[in-house]
Amino acid sequence: MKLPTDHSNPLVRHLFSFWAPTTQSMRGWATASVVVNAGITVTGAGVRVTGSGLGCPTWPRCTPDSFIPVAHPEVSMLNMLVEFGNRLLTFLVLAVAAACVIAAWRMVPRRRSLVRLALLQPVGVLAQALWGGLVVNTMLNPFTVGMHFLISSGLIAACWMLYARAGEGDGAARRVTHRDVRRLGHVLVAAVFVLLVAGVVVSGTGPHSGDVMASRFDLDIEAVARLHADLAYVVVGLTFALLFALHVGDSTRPARRAALALFVVELLQGVIGYTQYFLAVPAALVLLHVLGSTLVWIAALRVVTSLRTRDPVPAPHSAVEAPATV
Repeated sequence: MKLPTDHSNPLVRHLFSFWAPTTQSMRGWATASVVVNAGITVTGAGVRVTGSGLGCPTWPRCTPDSFIPVAHPEVSMLNMLVEFGNRLLTFLVLAVAAACVIAAWRMVPRRRSLVRLALLQPVGVLAQALWGGLVVNTMLNPFTVGMHFLISSGLIAACWMLYARAGEGDGAARRVTHRDVRRLGHVLVAAVFVLLVAGVVVSGTGPHSGDVMASRFDLDIEAVARLHADLAYVVVGLTFALLFALHVGDSTRPARRAALALFVVELLQGVIGYTQYFLAVPAALVLLHVLGSTLVWIAALRVVTSLRTRDPVPAPHSAVEAPATV
């Protein structure tokens, strides 16, 4: 019986590669999961900046009487379609997550580390869907909206770790640079996450609430924006220090390239951030800034995984030892 993985069309083979996975196809599905989770994070910001956060005013239905958009006297159809479109993307993310789980489960030999990381994805997607209902039911409370973004960041981290671990063995982690340099990488990732949290606070205080009825954090926008900028300087400084340490020390080329890529993305993100600040936070630049923050997070994860590697688990020794030589 001919399987889809034996099809002559390469597109069909790739789409069904989760059924007969290889290391390369496993990493391909993990990459796809990073992309779709990053994509739905950005489109979620698009829902907010277009004022479509309550385009579907109920959950799980779009309206009290329908799961799909229908004419509603209090909601614009455009806003309804934007919000409903973002909800539909959840099914794409879930499908990719399911493909990752199947691929990890059918890998030969099966690796429990990959199965566990893959299982985090459908669990996380379902948690996000339920949290999305809470976002709607709390009328876009800035705390619930911000947590929605941070949960997505956690999912992206799980997806990236699946990608990284799929290309490694299951032996003990072995650093590829000096111990203190690797520690600096961990501090850098923690600082980037704190920066994301600060960005969420700024967004929850700023003008783009997603709907005129949504509440905002009762904070001074100037103060939280300055704090966010100060944390960004700290992150850039840590990245430059790591980049310098990697170039003058004994490190691998992938680690140096990952740190340089992060540094460049941070600089571009800084340009976007200051531009949107001086232009009174236009919606298009907010969307671009969310994309930039997502790329910074992925680049930071790439840096920290490039600072160590894992060898395959050694095979058990034979019961019959080889004769000693002199």
